[in-house]
Amino acid sequence: MDLNINESLLVINALAVKRSALRGGSWSSLGKRVEEPLMKTLCKLYKVPAKNYKAQIKNNDEREIDFWLINNKNYYKCEVKLMGKGNPESADAGLARGSHIFIADKLSEKFKKEFDRLRVHWVELNSKKRFLQFENVLKNLKIPYKTPSLVTEAVLENILKIVS
Repeated sequence: MDLNINESLLVINALAVKRSALRGGSWSSLGKRVEEPLMKTLCKLYKVPAKNYKAQIKNNDEREIDFWLINNKNYYKCEVKLMGKGNPESADAGLARGSHIFIADKLSEKFKKEFDRLRVHWVELNSKKRFLQFENVLKNLKIPYKTPSLVTEAVLENILKIVS
């Protein structure tokens, strides 16, 4: 069966759309498996007491919240998005879910400004400050923590053994 140029373009376009959907689904699936260990690692690194965080519990709307930071009786919603080089605009999820904290590997300047305007705390893991921004979140929300004195690969490996 021979395809003319228009039919060929339709097939190529359909394959590109399918590939993009699969890639997005892969990132989403990977993100779901990494979110909780990532957040627990940050909490362990900063020695946040276990009573001050909780993983994936449902809110009143039955929407799954990725992670919670807790100060006394205040629960702060954390949305975690690991988007790779994909769509940094999926930060919309943090806005749509009314998150208090948004953690991502990459954020556009547009969303940083929008989060700042809405007083949503954010952490960009691919920035120069990386996880150090997490300390500011803890401080601003008055969640108990201790600043890590030395962060080495061995320290992180020990934490990962605990949270895995």
